[in-house]
Amino acid sequence: MEFTQQDIDGVYPKVAEVIADALGVDVDEVKPNSSLIEDLDAESIDFLDLVFRLERAFKVKIPRGKIVEDARGALTEAEFEQKGVLTDKGLAQLKAFLSEVPADRFKPPVKAADIPRLFTPETFAKVVLRAQKAAPASA
Repeated sequence: MEFTQQDIDGVYPKVAEVIADALGVDVDEVKPNSSLIEDLDAESIDFLDLVFRLERAFKVKIPRGKIVEDARGALTEAEFEQKGVLTDKGLAQLKAFLSEVPADRFKPPVKAADIPRLFTPETFAKVVLRAQKAAPASA
């Protein structure tokens, strides 16, 4: 599911605001391709809070573990990763799915457990858009 830059720009300011609030940083520090972990000092526990806050802010449901599941796409778990490390197919799939992440951040071998290190504010804007599309239309 691809989104236009206009789609992303439509939700991004609010996503950036939620991220800044959740991480206790200035909204000006939240750049679309900042690494939430490397640049904004998020910890894994912050992702749960962030998802909760985004659900409230956008009135959507974001299932836990959904980003990685969606990133895997049609690949089986074995095609996506072997012994916790992404396969070549898995890495190609992840790069396509996280197209907003600068290519130099994908340093093989990429461990499945390290996928959240790649997440950016724009990644979460796409998560919100996916959740909005998945939600039943309400009048």
